[in-house]
Amino acid sequence: MEQGKPAGTSGGPRSYGFLTAVESAAHGIFGGYLLVDPLGRPLEFHCTAPVKVSRAQQILFGASLPSHLHGQQIGGTLLAEGTITPDVVLTDYEPLMHVRGHTALPVALVHAAAAGDTQAGGAAPHATTVAGGFEMGGARVSPHAADADRERAVREALEQLAAAVDLREPFERIRAAIDEAQRH
Repeated sequence: MEQGKPAGTSGGPRSYGFLTAVESAAHGIFGGYLLVDPLGRPLEFHCTAPVKVSRAQQILFGASLPSHLHGQQIGGTLLAEGTITPDVVLTDYEPLMHVRGHTALPVALVHAAAAGDTQAGGAAPHATTVAGGFEMGGARVSPHAADADRERAVREALEQLAAAVDLREPFERIRAAIDEAQRH
């Protein structure tokens, strides 16, 4: 499959993208992107150099900063680095849902399944960013609002992976890999 081409069009083996960010007070924001097979085994891993937002950028970008920073600069860059096109891109960090504006792939937010819990990023998902949702693989999966009509396809694509792994676990691997990289 080609980057940005909708999943399921080549009939090839399934793969899944996990995209998250780690904020470091000392370094800035690191983005990480892990592609796994249906058993949760890694196929590719990419991470960004730390991104520090300057005061000038905050002023100049204003309200569009999260979209630019998380959607394009971090998320868009990481998706472009991948050589495998996943069936779906999952994130546990709500600001990275802005990546949907930079890809044709379905994007979904993964957060705790229990009512009242919040996602790893610390804030409840915004209704303008996510649509509906379903519980699967130990988590709640909420497709981006732009993918509301693809919710069933996202659910079907995730069934095999969710049978093998907790859908929140690959994000922990990404964070651990970024933490390890910061030590060296």
